[in-house]
Amino acid sequence: MRKLLIGASAAAALALIAGCGNSGNDSGMAGHGTMNTGTPTSTSTSAPAAATGNNADDISFAQGMIPHHGQAVEMAKLVPSRSTDPKVLDLAKRIQQAQDPEIQQLTDMLKEWGSAPTSTPSTPGMDHGGHGSAGSGGMMTAEEMKQLEAAKGAEFDRMWMQMMIKHHEGAIEMARTELSKGASAEAKALAQKIIDAQQAEITEMQGLMK
Repeated sequence: MRKLLIGASAAAALALIAGCGNSGNDSGMAGHGTMNTGTPTSTSTSAPAAATGNNADDISFAQGMIPHHGQAVEMAKLVPSRSTDPKVLDLAKRIQQAQDPEIQQLTDMLKEWGSAPTSTPSTPGMDHGGHGSAGSGGMMTAEEMKQLEAAKGAEFDRMWMQMMIKHHEGAIEMARTELSKGASAEAKALAQKIIDAQQAEITEMQGLMK
C-alpha cells in the first residue's frame, strides 16, 4: 500500500511538472505572436503617388497652341487657290505638313494629362477665348482673315507672309514661355521644335519679301 501511494504521488508530481512546462511554452509562443502582429512592416505604408510630369503651364501651352496651329493651317490652305509663287506655295505646304501632326501631338498630351483640348476656332480669326479679335500669340482677327481671303496674286503673297510672320512670332513667344515655366519633357521638346522651325520660316519669309 505504501508503495502504491508513493507511485501515485510520483506520477502526480511528474504530471504537474509537465503541465508547468507546457504552460511556459504556450506563454512564450503567445508572446512571440504578439510581437509579430505588433511590429509594422514596410509594405503597410502606401508608396507616394508618382509625379505626373506636367504642370498647369504645360496644359495652357497645349490648349493655346492647338487653336493657334489650327489658324496657321487654315491660312496655309488659302495659298494654292490664291498664289502663283512656287516658293510661297512650297512654304505653305510645309507649314501645313508640320503643324497638322503637332496639333495631334498636343491633343494626345492633353488626353494623357486628363485635360480637354480647346476647340480650334470655328471662325478664322477668333482668339483663344473665342472672341473676334487678335488674341495673345499673334492670332489674326476675323476681319484680317477676310481681307486675306479676298486678296490674289502678289498682293495675297505679301499679305499672307506679313500675317504669317506675326503669327509665327506669337507661337515662338508661347513656346518660350513653355520652356521657362513648363514641366513636361515632351511639351518642352515640342516647344523648342516650334521655335527652331518657325524662326527659320520667319527668316525665309523675310527673304522672300525683299
